[in-house]
Amino acid sequence: MLNKLNLRKLILLLCMFSVAITLLNALYSVYRVQRALILNNTMESNWVYAEKMASMTDTFINSAMSQLNFSANNLRDKMGNIQALDREVDRLRLQTNSFNSVVIVDTESTIIAISPETLAMKGVVLTQEPARQSLNARAPLITDPFVSPSGNYITSISHPIYAETGDYLGYISGTLYLDKANILNTILGKHSYRDGSYMYVVDRNGTIIFHPDERRIGQVIKNNAAITAVINGEDGYAEIINSQGIDMLAGYAPVNNSRWGVVVQKPKSNALESLDKQMYDVMLEGLPLGLVTLLLIWGFSVFITRPLRQLANAVTHVENYQSTVSNLTRINAWYFEVKHLRRSFLNAFSIVSNTIDKLHSDTLTDAMTGLLNRRGLDKAIEQFREQNRPFSLLALDIDHFKRVNDTFGHDVGDELIINVGKKMTVQARTQDIVCRSGGEEFVIFLANTDSVQAFDVAERIRRSIEVFDFETVGRVTISIGVSYWQGQTESVHEAIKHADNALYEAKRKGRNRTEMHASQ
Repeated sequence: MLNKLNLRKLILLLCMFSVAITLLNALYSVYRVQRALILNNTMESNWVYAEKMASMTDTFINSAMSQLNFSANNLRDKMGNIQALDREVDRLRLQTNSFNSVVIVDTESTIIAISPETLAMKGVVLTQEPARQSLNARAPLITDPFVSPSGNYITSISHPIYAETGDYLGYISGTLYLDKANILNTILGKHSYRDGSYMYVVDRNGTIIFHPDERRIGQVIKNNAAITAVINGEDGYAEIINSQGIDMLAGYAPVNNSRWGVVVQKPKSNALESLDKQMYDVMLEGLPLGLVTLLLIWGFSVFITRPLRQLANAVTHVENYQSTVSNLTRINAWYFEVKHLRRSFLNAFSIVSNTIDKLHSDTLTDAMTGLLNRRGLDKAIEQFREQNRPFSLLALDIDHFKRVNDTFGHDVGDELIINVGKKMTVQARTQDIVCRSGGEEFVIFLANTDSVQAFDVAERIRRSIEVFDFETVGRVTISIGVSYWQGQTESVHEAIKHADNALYEAKRKGRNRTEMHASQ
C-alpha cells in the first residue's frame, strides 16, 4: 500500500485532508460561535424580562402598600365602628381588584372585619404562628406563604393601624390566594411559553409563590443557583440545572420591596434545537463548492507534481552517473523548488563519491553530551590553522568532580557533565565551538575574540554555573583557563597548553575562578 504512494497522491490526500479539516473547523467554529450567541442572547433576554416583571411586581406592591396605608390612617379612630370597618374592607377589595380578600385584625388576634363576607371568618381568632406574622410585626409586612383559617394558601400584604396617641390597634391586610386566580397571575401570566420558556416567583425562603404549573406552588426549592442568587438580592443570568435535573438558561431579578425573586428560564435543549438544522443547511450549501474545490486540487496536484515525479525517476538509479545527469538536465524545472533541487542533485553527484565514505567514518561528537569530542576538537584546530583565524581558548574543568562521583555515583556525575555542557552551550555564541576534551574537562574556541573579551565570556559562563542549582548535586563551580592564539606564528597546541596551565593556576588559587595565561 505504502509503496504505491507518490507525491501526487500525497499532495492530493493532504489537500483533501486540509480541505476537510478546514471545512470541519469552519463548521465547528460557526457552531461554537452561534451556540454561544444563542445561549447568551437567550439568557440576556430572560434576564431583561425578569427585570421587567420584577419592576412591575414592585410597582404593584408599592401601590398595594399605599392603599393599605391610606386605609390604616382612615381607621385609626374607627376601630369600634363595625359598619365603618365593613365598608372599608369592601371598598379596598373592590376598588382595584388587587386582593383576593381584605381583613382587619385587632390586637387580640381576632378578625373583626373581612371581605368578602362569604368567607364567614369574622370573629375567628388567629392562633397559628404563621397567621400571626403581621400582628407580631407591627409594621408594614409582606408575609411568608401560609394556610389561612379558611384553608386557602395565601400571602398577605399588611399595614399596622395606630391610634393618634400611638397605641397599636391591629392591622389591615390584603391577601393573595396563591393557589387560585390572583393579581400576580394577571401581572405575570402574560409571558409567552411557546418557545418552552416560563417564569416563576419565589419568596425570600425559596418557596414558589407563582408558577405556570399550579402544582409547583408552595414547593421549597433547594440547590438552585438562580434562586439562591435572586433571594440574596442579585440579578443576572446563568446556565443552571433546575430542581428536576434539566439544563436551563435562566435570567433572574429581585423584587426589592418584598425580597421575592423573579426567575425566567428556558430549557437549554429548546434554545439549541434550531442550531442543528442551521448547521445542516450550511453543510448542504457548501457541498457543491467543496466538490469543485477538490477537483481543482486534483488537477493542480498533477500539474505541480509532474516535475518532481520526473526528478524522482531520474535519481532512482544513480549507478550510471552520465545517464542520471542527462535525465536531470531534461526536466522542465519551471518553479523554484524543482530548479534548486535539480541543481542540488547535479552538484551532489559530483562530490558524493568522494565524501560518502568520509561522512560515514567521521564521528565528531561526544555520545553523552552531544558536544564535539576529541576528533571534533582536532578538526576545529585544523580549520582554524587552515584559515589562519585568530581565536581565544577556554579550558574548563568542574571543581571537585571526584567528590560528586564518590558521593552520588557515576550516573549522577554523568548527568552533571551533561547539564554543565548544556549551560556552556547556552552561554556560548553561535560561532563559538564547544568541545568535551575528556572526563569533566571542556574546551571552548572563541573565534575572532581577543583575550579581554574571552575573559568576560569565561566569567559569564563561570557565574552562570556557580548560581545554578543542579538536580541532586545542587550547586557546583568550575575553574577556567584562558589563552589566545594570534595566528601561524604560534602553534595551536601551544595555545591549548597555555590554557591548560592557566586552568591549573585557577585550581591552585582555590578554584571557582578564571585565570589568563601569564603572557596575556
